[in-house]
Amino acid sequence: MTIITTAVLVHGALSDASIWKGVSARLQSQGHRVLAPAMPMRSLDGDVSYLKAFLASIDGPVVLAGHSWGGTVISHPAFASEQVKGLVFVSAFQPEAGESTGELNGKFPGSLLGEPRVVVRARPGGNDLYLKPEHFAEVYAGDLQAETVAVMAAAQRPIDPAALGESFDRPASWTSIPSWTLVSTADDSLPPAAMRFMAERAGSHTVEVASSHASPASNPDAVAGLVHAALTSAA
Repeated sequence: MTIITTAVLVHGALSDASIWKGVSARLQSQGHRVLAPAMPMRSLDGDVSYLKAFLASIDGPVVLAGHSWGGTVISHPAFASEQVKGLVFVSAFQPEAGESTGELNGKFPGSLLGEPRVVVRARPGGNDLYLKPEHFAEVYAGDLQAETVAVMAAAQRPIDPAALGESFDRPASWTSIPSWTLVSTADDSLPPAAMRFMAERAGSHTVEVASSHASPASNPDAVAGLVHAALTSAA
């Protein structure tokens, strides 16, 4: 019996699962099974619980790919499991125990994510952080067409800013699972130096691409190639 490994693509903050559209199409054309869930982004524990429940509905092994905040989620020790065969970090955070996403984003200079380019809106039970639309290209997606950027800016999936200060207290998943990392070298949201630091620490197989933070949308070939490599290794 052939065992099928599923690619589960986890989007980050300020975008939604549609950022994986081009990557999904390329992987599917290669015969891979792909799923891209919509993440709540209200807290780290909430996203971890949501993704764990999602994985429980999948038969067989998976490779997790995380973009941006999605990398923080898949780094959680909850995913150091027999089901998860590989981790792919795409312009993403790779925190270790006790380390927050906000801390990592400020560890090296260069991020334009923050005041005055963001806006926080109240919601029932918390707050939502957005990029101001006029700064979306500058911070997040400078290598995409203006029409595409405008649509992405209008349809942001916000994150509760409190989540950016949260962490976990056990060894990260990448300490025991093979990982791959794409470093986006023209990234003005997550500094490339931070990505290189995290990838080296994790011992990831690393590629560098001249890309903005929106690498799944602007460089789907490179991203799909990295996920394909992880899937092939898992098989």
